[in-house]
Amino acid sequence: MELCVIEGDGIGHEVVPAAVQILRVVAPDITIHHAPAGWHYFQQHGTPLPDSTIQLAARCSAVLFGAVSSPSYPVENYYSPVVRLRRELQAFANLRPTRYLPVPTAREGVDLIIVRENTEDLYIGHESTSDEGRTGVAQKVITRVATERVSRAAYELAVRSGREKVTIVHKANVLPQSDGLFRRVALEVARDYADIITDELLVDTAAYWMVKDPTRFDVVLTPNLYGDILSDMAAAWGGGLGLAPSLSLGDGIGIAEPVHGSAPDIAGKGIANPTAAILSVAMLLRHHWQRPEAADRVENAVYAALKQGEHTPDIYIEGAISTQEFTDRVSSFLT
Repeated sequence: MELCVIEGDGIGHEVVPAAVQILRVVAPDITIHHAPAGWHYFQQHGTPLPDSTIQLAARCSAVLFGAVSSPSYPVENYYSPVVRLRRELQAFANLRPTRYLPVPTAREGVDLIIVRENTEDLYIGHESTSDEGRTGVAQKVITRVATERVSRAAYELAVRSGREKVTIVHKANVLPQSDGLFRRVALEVARDYADIITDELLVDTAAYWMVKDPTRFDVVLTPNLYGDILSDMAAAWGGGLGLAPSLSLGDGIGIAEPVHGSAPDIAGKGIANPTAAILSVAMLLRHHWQRPEAADRVENAVYAALKQGEHTPDIYIEGAISTQEFTDRVSSFLT
């Protein structure tokens, strides 16, 4: 088995090596390859995602993708490399779990996972500008094929992991042709899983409940953009974005991605929190490589380190340790 490692920008150069260090302990047989992508690479070479990186990722079938910097203004020829890589490899289902961790900002009892369609909707950036720059248009595309495969992935995940309920999130009352299609197809798939409870919420109502009582959720199935927003909201209950892992899955493809950004304000200081990257590797082990025992070891080691009071400055300043020290603490619970 092989893994394509893309550190990206900023703190990606610190948290991704931390995750690789942990992976080498629990799965020393996996061969590691490194490849470039990101804003810094774009500034040097004119592309944020070279073809060689796409080819290596496809050959390995497993990717650990660190944080990248993306400007919030148009830059000619620049695009989000991780969004492009998901589409190139058809990693169509993004899994974003939120589970209680023993840190002050987390909420006990929360254990949910958001399954987000990954290849279409507004999020993929089909945009145009007209009227001399006075009008911007974004195209929202929802298809039966994409909706059916991500819906089935969500229900299969519920079955495999012993979860009891799937909540379908949409805005079909306002967008009956796009979100309405997502809703109809998801409900069609739901009929094949009679043992799983299915309910549905409008996205604004789902946001309300994500703030008021996130324990009502088990598996949440959403189109691309809503899933991006709701999963960031949910991450607050798991301790924050710095602790939030994710995994994008396709047919034989897994792309592990810590949720946080490149954090240029702390890059290079050795204080970035590697928890999200380490837990993303655990998701690769569990869902892509089918090594649940190794995944359990990693997750339990992170939990034990945090429970012992080990933490980086983003959790709280007093008693904080460095990225490397925290990684070594986690590693110590694996031996």
